[in-house]
Amino acid sequence: MSMTDPIADLLTRIRNAYKAHKVAVDVPASGIKREIVRILQEKKFVKDMMELPDNKQGKLRVYLLYSAGDVPVLKGIKRISRPGLRRYFDAEQVRQSTFNQRGMTVVSTSSGVMTNFDAASKGIGGEVLLRCW
Repeated sequence: MSMTDPIADLLTRIRNAYKAHKVAVDVPASGIKREIVRILQEKKFVKDMMELPDNKQGKLRVYLLYSAGDVPVLKGIKRISRPGLRRYFDAEQVRQSTFNQRGMTVVSTSSGVMTNFDAASKGIGGEVLLRCW
């Protein structure tokens, strides 16, 4: 059976692993997933990422980050644009999304996958993939 939304699958696996207090979670690898996890790692929502080879597409092992008292650093993560309803922001909407919002938004632009803060500084818009806080 084919998966219709691999990004939602990535987010659900990360969310469930945090709720179960796991140290790491394995997800099937793809280019967009690597970029999303790289951004989450840069912004200190996850600890580390490792690529594991297998006979198919490879796997990403995402190491989760907890603060003192075994409290997850990532409080919430939500898919915004989905296959049934794509959400696009122009440069002005991306700039406005940097105000009065906790956390960050991950945007897929023509210059690659980046946070809403990076896209606003470059003055470009794109598809809003997810929001995390």
